[in-house]
Amino acid sequence: MNALMEMFGDLNFTVLGFSCNQFGLQAPEVNHETLNLLKYVRPGGGFVPKFPVFGKIEVNGLNEEPLFAYLKESLPYVNPVIGDIKRLYWSPIKVNDIRWNFEKFLIDSDGAPFRRYELHGPTENVEKDIAGLL
Repeated sequence: MNALMEMFGDLNFTVLGFSCNQFGLQAPEVNHETLNLLKYVRPGGGFVPKFPVFGKIEVNGLNEEPLFAYLKESLPYVNPVIGDIKRLYWSPIKVNDIRWNFEKFLIDSDGAPFRRYELHGPTENVEKDIAGLL
């Protein structure tokens, strides 16, 4: 995401990061620990995000943030495999749920959801779509 900010950050573009602990309980930290976790643990190596990182939220289930309910309703799932339900910490599980950390949504300059990308989708596809919108 830092690379996208370097490429497009001066062109009316920004990345917004949201921490979530619903996928394998991989983000148990409290909000004030998130930036240090990124810098020293995962990914580590002094990583500092070049974009805003918001407090922890829920993106699926009964307590999902309304923004993510809207995004998922607007842009259907991109991967038909839900995954190992023993590692998913929300209920109920729905077909359009976010499957795992690092799923991405691209929003156009008018605030309309444009495209949804799965966890392992090629970054080049995201870059091409951003360039096309700018």
